[in-house]
Amino acid sequence: MVDISVKNLTKFFVIGENLLDGLSFEIQEGECVAILGRNGCGKTTLFKILTGEMDYDDGEVYINPNKKLGLISQIPYFPEGYTVEDVLRSAYSDITAVKRKMEKLEAAMAAGATEQQLRDYDALSNRFQSGGGYEMDVEVDKICNGLAITPQQRVQEFDSLSGGEKTRVNLGRLLLEKTDILLLDEPTNHLDLRSVEWLESYINAFKGTVLAISHDRYFIDQVADRVIEIFEGRAEFYSGNYTYYMDEKQARFDLQMKQYQQEQAKLKQLGYTVERMKGWGINNRTLYRRAMSIQHRMERIEKTKRPQKEKTMKATFGEKDFSGDVVFKIKNMSKSFDDRTLFSDVNLNVEGGERIALLGDNGTGKSTFIKCLLGEEDFGGKIQFGPTVKWGYLPQIIHFDHPERSLYDTMLYEKNCSPQVARDRLGAFLFQGEDVFKSVGNLSGGEQSRLRLCMLMDEKINLLILDEPTNHLDTASREWVEAAIEEFEGTLLFVSHDRYFIEKFADRVWLLENGGIRDFACGYQKFRSILEHEAAAKPQEVQAPKPKKEKPRGGTKDQDKLVRKLEREIEKQEQVVAEYDPKIEAAAADYQELTRLLAEKEEAETLLMELMEQWESAMS
Repeated sequence: MVDISVKNLTKFFVIGENLLDGLSFEIQEGECVAILGRNGCGKTTLFKILTGEMDYDDGEVYINPNKKLGLISQIPYFPEGYTVEDVLRSAYSDITAVKRKMEKLEAAMAAGATEQQLRDYDALSNRFQSGGGYEMDVEVDKICNGLAITPQQRVQEFDSLSGGEKTRVNLGRLLLEKTDILLLDEPTNHLDLRSVEWLESYINAFKGTVLAISHDRYFIDQVADRVIEIFEGRAEFYSGNYTYYMDEKQARFDLQMKQYQQEQAKLKQLGYTVERMKGWGINNRTLYRRAMSIQHRMERIEKTKRPQKEKTMKATFGEKDFSGDVVFKIKNMSKSFDDRTLFSDVNLNVEGGERIALLGDNGTGKSTFIKCLLGEEDFGGKIQFGPTVKWGYLPQIIHFDHPERSLYDTMLYEKNCSPQVARDRLGAFLFQGEDVFKSVGNLSGGEQSRLRLCMLMDEKINLLILDEPTNHLDTASREWVEAAIEEFEGTLLFVSHDRYFIEKFADRVWLLENGGIRDFACGYQKFRSILEHEAAAKPQEVQAPKPKKEKPRGGTKDQDKLVRKLEREIEKQEQVVAEYDPKIEAAAADYQELTRLLAEKEEAETLLMELMEQWESAMS
């Protein structure tokens, strides 16, 4: 059954320039489809058309009339004084109205009930039960836990929340409404890693239809059945997730280029034949007529357009030479706001060339930690930078001192460069033509990030600090930023919820939780594996021992797989433990470094023992 159908959809804002130009696609019931495309290609406009918020100029749009559709891009208006709890409960407005009628009837029947009142109450009770009234509290708690909406937030006024927090609450309300068709516009933008993973599991279990605009490549890989890319106003279809889309897109480009090259070779050969026959046909009308016939045939051949890859930005970070081993040392660092301690007793050393991901739930203090590091916030403790360290910083919220200036003037004033250099640098970041005279304050979030990166990359730095560098960037821009970072040989410290980005760059992870920072000397996948093992081990500590059941010899396939998996993990962890011995020996004269290494080795040995216990349990 078709839930959404779009045929030859056309939408323009400037006459003669169609944003959507004959867009056509169908979404079947139960599908999860990702909508991709550059910023400004018309993705959000398409969603507004599907919800009826915006009209279109031509074509047909069909939404299954028997299905309830919900959109999570805009934040609806709620009455003044509405708390987060009120907003979430508004998803049950119909059921709540039934409950109020039941309570009114209960009061009326207290002195004695008529036969009609009993029938009415029975009908209302059935409606309340079938509508999920008795599960309402459990469902609200489940959604709040999944999206990290705390009990303290639930009593706050909705209007007092930040934009990201409002988006999360609104997403929770939409999920509670039991919507049949979900339209999600960048749903992961304001979610931390834990909430994104919860949302993925929710969507994968969701029985309805999902249409999601997202630049989160890892998220698309986890949830999408197929991909629709909007390119030059039309739809291109890919029957798989993001990884499939990337491979298939490259394969299509290669095939089109091969066809184009073969066609050009054929036309070139025919042209050469025509010229020769024309020369021979000066005194031979038959040959001349044959030459003209071939030329007319060439003109009738439908020429294949040379396939073009999307324009990419071409720039690299300027780098300053780094001498020495230590980039910075943190000693007994702590930060509090009133009665709340974000982190304390933080001791960390960073060496040249390391690539560190700072992770943690929203509100744990990641951005504050970065600001303390850069001297923008007061803190307890000490930070010591190496003498040759020069850092560059891209904040999460981009700010320009003079938003009224154009991009061109901003480059001239802030970078003190010549007009030609300003033009060249902006052009390398795809700010071309009249775009350079736009006011900085009128740029989108992604464009402001691009401009700030343009200015940052000109500086000679050896420590690059990024706070959510891929936020507001489309997929192509994210890939360009990654390509530039890959060429950067200095030290990298970044905060990100983009798991694709984290997995690509992190060789060390700092996890900010419970008022401290845990240091993992490994990449993202290994880090996730450690957390999973810890989570698996926790219930075993509190569970009462179960009576042993007699098991068949040889075990089951699943048990055998588990044993083999644990043996591989044990082998890897033994190697991690062994690698600490030479480091500890080398740091014998450095008390603080020695203390840190011994603590890390103890953690690694504890994890190894847990793995051995799991292995013994599986073998038994």
